[in-house]
Amino acid sequence: MDLAGKTHFYSLTLNKLQELMMGSGKERFRAQQLFKWVYEKDLTDFEQMTNLSKDLRLQLEGQISFALPEMVDRRISTDGTRKYLFDIGQCQTVEAVLIPSDDRKTLCLSSEVGCNMACQFCFTGKQKLKRRLTAGEIVGQYLQVKKDLDPERITNIVFMGMGEPLDNCEAVFDAIDIFKNDFGLNIGRKKITVSTSGLVPQIPLVTASGSRLAVSLNAPNDEIRNRIMPINKKYPLKDLMAACKEYTEKAKDRVTFEYVLLKDCTDDIEHAKQVAKLVRDIPCKINLIPFNEHPDSGFERPHKSKVFQFQRYLLDKGFHVTIRKTMGRDIFAACGQLTSLYKGHPQKQDVLTGTLG
Repeated sequence: MDLAGKTHFYSLTLNKLQELMMGSGKERFRAQQLFKWVYEKDLTDFEQMTNLSKDLRLQLEGQISFALPEMVDRRISTDGTRKYLFDIGQCQTVEAVLIPSDDRKTLCLSSEVGCNMACQFCFTGKQKLKRRLTAGEIVGQYLQVKKDLDPERITNIVFMGMGEPLDNCEAVFDAIDIFKNDFGLNIGRKKITVSTSGLVPQIPLVTASGSRLAVSLNAPNDEIRNRIMPINKKYPLKDLMAACKEYTEKAKDRVTFEYVLLKDCTDDIEHAKQVAKLVRDIPCKINLIPFNEHPDSGFERPHKSKVFQFQRYLLDKGFHVTIRKTMGRDIFAACGQLTSLYKGHPQKQDVLTGTLG
């Protein structure tokens, strides 16, 4: 509900909208008509929805809101990355990032204000969880960026922004339902990726949604992972690897393991050997991410030679290994750098010197 007591349209899956229609004494198919008007024809004026009766249009006018999170800032990196700041009310904001490449434009969405996971190398984790977003606030980020990008289009969606997606399951999977619904935004399910720090019991929900799974691995053993990712104390690597294996078998898809390389912490060749042993039985892609600096992290970015050495070892063992191209680092939009706007939050950095501003 919004402040006027109206139901937020963008939080409704097709099934939930059908239930709303039937609860108001209307036919189920009216929900499909509404979805097509809003998502296919980009129309939110009930007066123009000519296949709906006047009485129904009047009723919906007083019942449904099409409010979107306000875009209060947009920054563009020298590499073309765009970072957006959205006001979601109650003096709270979230960031989303559009990442361009030759053949795609990937939108990195936030699912929470802050995060409960407290990963030591992540700027969002220092903020702590303030609020979980609604499905409408998640879909709203997409719709606002889509408007800004027009006539170009968003090709891929990743839940890798602020927050742990599997700590906000109902909203995240309702949003995914809207993204991939034929009457909704009609985005192919394989174009949507959900990333998790390791909430093992919720991983089957990713399988059920048809989305792709990415796991923030970031450490080669429980000892290091316990230290830099507290969630590992609850769901250790043995359990996480078993859940990943089950995903690959049921989804008939591979897992992407994201691995942040922290200087003198997770970047040694011995760590690469442990990673190879850890994931050897799981169909996967390994995405190496050199650490992106943020204030008071206590970590440093490893030298390029160490990154390439780590990759070479895993390639020689037969793994599919990529090094993530760092995008948007100069506007604080790179992996691990997102946070809400607050006093003292750096807005840019000199990528040559690492100086924050």
